[in-house]
Amino acid sequence: MLKKLHDSGLTSEHCYMAGFVSIGISLLSWSLSKQHQHGQVDRADRWGIFVGEWAPTLFALGNGLRSYEK
Repeated sequence: MLKKLHDSGLTSEHCYMAGFVSIGISLLSWSLSKQHQHGQVDRADRWGIFVGEWAPTLFALGNGLRSYEK
């Protein structure tokens, strides 16, 4: 799978940047959801956690793709 991603032009830098962006989106979605739900923390927490779980996966893909770039 990593070879196909690398062959399609995806680099480790793309994955690392997407990981950092997902952290920012997680914080933003948590904040916005909390405001729009009038303080219902449960739903805001679920949105933040859902998006926040992407970051480790993207960082792991970046580490894997780095081995193909060497």
